[in-house]
Amino acid sequence: MPKIDIFIPNFDTETFDKTIKSFNGNYLVNKIYSLDLINKTNNDPASIYIENISSSKTMRDIVAKTEAEYTILITKETSIEFGNYSLERFANVANSTGAGILYSNYYEIKDDKISKHPVIDLQLGSLRDDFNFGPVLFIKTKALKKAVEEFSDDFNAAGLYEMWLSISRNYPILRLPEFLYTAKEPDLRKSGEKLFDYVDPKNKLNQLEKEKVVTKHLKKIGAYLEPKFEEIKIEDKDFEYEASVIIPVRNRVKTIGDAIESVLKQKASFKYNLIVVDNHSNDGTTEIISKFAEKSDKLIHIIPKRKDLQIGGCWNEGLMHNNCGRFAIQLDSDDLYFDESTVQKIVDKFYEEKCAMVIGSYNLTDFQLNEIPPGLIDHKEWTPDNGRNNAIRINGLGAPRAFYTPVLREIKIPNVSYGEDYAVGLEISRNYQIGRIYDPIYLCRRWEGNSDSALDVEKLNANNFYKDRIRTLEVIARQNKNALDN
Repeated sequence: MPKIDIFIPNFDTETFDKTIKSFNGNYLVNKIYSLDLINKTNNDPASIYIENISSSKTMRDIVAKTEAEYTILITKETSIEFGNYSLERFANVANSTGAGILYSNYYEIKDDKISKHPVIDLQLGSLRDDFNFGPVLFIKTKALKKAVEEFSDDFNAAGLYEMWLSISRNYPILRLPEFLYTAKEPDLRKSGEKLFDYVDPKNKLNQLEKEKVVTKHLKKIGAYLEPKFEEIKIEDKDFEYEASVIIPVRNRVKTIGDAIESVLKQKASFKYNLIVVDNHSNDGTTEIISKFAEKSDKLIHIIPKRKDLQIGGCWNEGLMHNNCGRFAIQLDSDDLYFDESTVQKIVDKFYEEKCAMVIGSYNLTDFQLNEIPPGLIDHKEWTPDNGRNNAIRINGLGAPRAFYTPVLREIKIPNVSYGEDYAVGLEISRNYQIGRIYDPIYLCRRWEGNSDSALDVEKLNANNFYKDRIRTLEVIARQNKNALDN
């Protein structure tokens, strides 16, 4: 059997020592290296001083040390206990498949409770930098060295990301659907509390590094799009209404009234309406909508005949309605517009930039509309030239989202309740420019009623798998577009 060199973060002695015990006495282990945040002065050859485990320098330092056929990299500050013959299992599959990286399901200790933590398969479109391999990467050393040889930058936070993307271009990266080790989870936040890490201003430099990495990757796989866009001819189509706000809703009795009121108080220089697609609510939501509809001729209350509609399907009901306006503007049923000028600002942006989609900025709030960290989410990482390429890496495009109705009617929205807006945003950006508004025009409520506030691992995996599949389809579409254009 081939030998393995192992690299373990040593940020905490107790955690490090627990992980070391998992490897002691195993005949496959060649050498064990300590990745230290403290610069030791004893010149210990088994110690590597690092500032960031994800940096380009750390990847280069690992390559300089590793000699065995395989390399194990522990990517998080967590204790690891391998299962019986787990190292042999990794090595055997690596030998037989030639994989560049192997990773596996694992057991997770959280709040002193142990549970299963399955992970998902890496796809062509799994380009988000937070893809969860688990904390153990079993790497073919030849693949690792080839990847690091291709480094041309010195990233502080994107070295690990660049490494595995580079390996994915030359070797398969495979998941073992077995629970091969146990790890203690260091991040105990709920899923909803992690959603906005990538747009937190303190992470801006890291995000710029990762944009550079994914742009390089897209160029190498033929999926990069040059900043050339089709222009929208807005005046070509006749509409009775200039804009329609569309709210799909099911059972939001606590919030739907606030959402409707924030639309009806909009001040605009044109004719607009509100289309509420009520997906068979049974908690009193229907009655609230009906009362508003009785008082305002701006509100169109739709209860679909179909019973199989999710958020995307409800959006299509509003979009295809005869009274849908030239521009279709999103509002979630538990959110509000920032002030009375939101709709006007969005429509103005369409005419200003001749774009097929406009995305605004929003403030995060609690249920009582008090601002909560990180506050303003403006997605300033977006640039007119490269935004649509970087969009394949990030997890969302922003809010509110608005569409030029003729374009969206051609595409339509997937009938799902997660990622439907992201899917159409990617497809529209393939051909058209997306306009951005960086001032806050929307209030996004975070509360226990949010559908993504506290997801279990199975639901989180399902959501991530779906978005990765959307990215995969988009990467293939862009490769085909480039092939046809050339």
